[in-house]
Amino acid sequence: MAKRIGVYPGTFDPITLGHIDIIQRAAPLVDHLIVAVAENAGKNPLFSLKQRAEMAVSEVKALGVTNVEVKPFSNLLIQFAKDEGAQVVIRGLRAVSDFEYEFQMAGTNRKLEPEVEALFLMASDSYQLISSRFVKEIARMGGDISHFVSERVLAVMGQGIS
Repeated sequence: MAKRIGVYPGTFDPITLGHIDIIQRAAPLVDHLIVAVAENAGKNPLFSLKQRAEMAVSEVKALGVTNVEVKPFSNLLIQFAKDEGAQVVIRGLRAVSDFEYEFQMAGTNRKLEPEVEALFLMASDSYQLISSRFVKEIARMGGDISHFVSERVLAVMGQGIS
């Protein structure tokens, strides 16, 4: 039987409790889940690719899930998924606006690689309002982000926000 491989991509700048929720819920759906940390220079990330990958590794390790690994990537997501032998790309949805963007991306990816399916997971109620962008903005303005990120990420954020 072929191994079911899923890819959960994102910039993870920083990784939030919402991301962790999706990872925990996606891991049982596949035999192997790759948390794919995108370089995504267009988003002007606060943290380097290496730092974001290290934060993701720390969070995955804390979850104690054995079928999840973290890999950075800098090419097209669909090419990365194909190179990794993935059958599914997992995306988290928080709101209707997320769906519109993800629907377009899934359609484009399907044209490029019909063998890779998109799987959308709705964010849990308690995480629907969390976004990395808001977390960074709140942190920059001196607000409390402890409701949105783990203690490990909070410690890193304290060092990286100015």
